[in-house]
Amino acid sequence: MQSKAKNVVEYLKQVPEERKHCFNKLRETILPNLPEGFVEQINFGKIGYVVPLSLYPSGYHTSPRSPLPFVSIASQKKYIALYHMGIYANPKLLDWFVAEYPKHCKLKLDM
Repeated sequence: MQSKAKNVVEYLKQVPEERKHCFNKLRETILPNLPEGFVEQINFGKIGYVVPLSLYPSGYHTSPRSPLPFVSIASQKKYIALYHMGIYANPKLLDWFVAEYPKHCKLKLDM
């Protein structure tokens, strides 16, 4: 479910109280680990961490006027979602994530 929030602060206010702590911890983990020049913004109704058009003018392949998505986080109807597009580009990272996921979550991995 997409948020109608216009900015990150507005989005964070909409996160349900019981998820705020975990959601903020996830955000606090992502922000200091972003590559230089990447930007936090609302992207496709979620908090997105993107490669701005100033760094990659070609933009997102399906929407060239939109910045290239890298990682997004969202408070969905029943869970917090992490969308990490870059994970597919690094087979070692992808294999690690797939192996570690079941150790930390009882739900089936949906990729």
